[in-house]
Amino acid sequence: MLNNYILRLKSEFKGYNSQKLVKDILAGLTVAAVALPLALAFGVSSGADAGAGLITAIVAGLLIGGLSGASYQISGPTGAMSAILIGLSTTYGLQGVFIASFISGAMLLIASLFKFGKVVSFISSSVITGFTSGIAIIIATGQIDNFFGVTSKGGNTIEKLFSYSKLGFPINKYALMFGLLVVFIMLIWPKKWGSIFPSSLAGIIIALIVNLVGHFDVTVVGKIPTTLFPDARLSITSLNLTTITHLIIPAFSIAMLGMIESLLCGASAGKMKNEKLDADMELFAQGVGNMVIPFFGGVPATAAIARTSVAIKAGGQTRLVSIFHAIALLISMFVLGPFMSQIPLSALAGVLIMTAWRMNEWDEIKSIFRNRIKTSMTQFLVTMLATVVFDLTVAIVLGICVSMFLFVINNSSLHVETSAIEPHRLDKEINYNHSTTQVVYLAGPLFFGNQDQLLSKVRELVDGCDHLILSVRGVPSIDDSGIHELIDVVELCRAHKVQLYFTGVQNNVMRQLRRHHFDTYVGEESFYWDVIQVLEMLEEK
Repeated sequence: MLNNYILRLKSEFKGYNSQKLVKDILAGLTVAAVALPLALAFGVSSGADAGAGLITAIVAGLLIGGLSGASYQISGPTGAMSAILIGLSTTYGLQGVFIASFISGAMLLIASLFKFGKVVSFISSSVITGFTSGIAIIIATGQIDNFFGVTSKGGNTIEKLFSYSKLGFPINKYALMFGLLVVFIMLIWPKKWGSIFPSSLAGIIIALIVNLVGHFDVTVVGKIPTTLFPDARLSITSLNLTTITHLIIPAFSIAMLGMIESLLCGASAGKMKNEKLDADMELFAQGVGNMVIPFFGGVPATAAIARTSVAIKAGGQTRLVSIFHAIALLISMFVLGPFMSQIPLSALAGVLIMTAWRMNEWDEIKSIFRNRIKTSMTQFLVTMLATVVFDLTVAIVLGICVSMFLFVINNSSLHVETSAIEPHRLDKEINYNHSTTQVVYLAGPLFFGNQDQLLSKVRELVDGCDHLILSVRGVPSIDDSGIHELIDVVELCRAHKVQLYFTGVQNNVMRQLRRHHFDTYVGEESFYWDVIQVLEMLEEK
């Protein structure tokens, strides 16, 4: 892995010059403009504070960006991760978040060493789309308190919604004003301006100016740290076996999400830049980063497609873009801290609600439902609902299980067709009584999901039949149940004195038959390449 990383760096910086450096610096500043409001917002929505989000973006940009498996990945706090962390921080506090982040980093390191980078390819696009939409719902509903200036009870989305119905909805009109102001600005902001000055940053700045002028009675972000070592950070003394045991499952959820989000980001951005991601190196970078970030008081980070795509579109050349964006955020923390502390929380809530809306893959969702693809619709809805009702790990596992179940159902049919011998379709004339010879053509896997279909068809044919030919060229696989059904077919044929032949057996199917000694049971002379060979043999007899 280290050798691959060094080779990648040499290739990445080959021919690097002042022009490319200028492009990297400008792209880094552009990404920082996008990342700043999101870092503040995701820090708050994670159950920590805006400063924790900013520190996460800085450390992730420097460390994960430098070790990344590609030149274009930009990591930091994300909305998907905040959806996990808000419940975790409510239950275990910030130290719980820090410990879970540390453990998840260790898990990602192990995953990289065992080359788990390809695991994402086993997750269908419909599951990922449902997963993303579920996260969007969690993010949006999680910001209702800040957006309206209210206080709810309950940890997850369902509990919060029930809480609103019981407590009523005493809205803070100033909080709502700032939230709507940011949403309005982000909606009307021209796209061509967005490439130069992000709409989220424009909304935050305007809301800040309005609040500084009007001194409205709203909850604000609060103090921004002026150090990378705030008081609230991971303490070595809190890493004990009991706490670690309690946080294994949440840490696994964080690691799974970090793996999925980072690798999907890399795959998507890699197409934009025509550069392949080293998946295992990316997992290594994410693992190291998430083990180190808690010691600076940050929350878990992953690669983020929004910031990564901005980096590529802004002309970024190398991984220095991530480092320059982190430096820009670090300078902002020290210079702009007093101003950022006065940003209304409802303004950040507006940014997150718009982010949640935009993170939905609307084109993919429309395609799924417009084309009425039942399998994809089921995968999407089950994963989305499981994400909202349960947690993200359960949602992913459930989505994969549903995908596998539907795949088995959709591919379990065994097509069985019968045909009498038709001499006019053969290349040469046959000179035996072919009227008592039947051919059964099979297409599809022969396994427990479709057992008895073949046996039922053979029962219909054995009376008045002397020779039965099973053409199994279309059978790609067979399991124990399928082999037992073939044995039942053989016994049925023997009971009715019908001679049975097999043609076109694929190599992997033949291997399974031999492992069960089926070839010995029926005799090697019962296997032929095709139906024509069987007919020629019968004619010779």
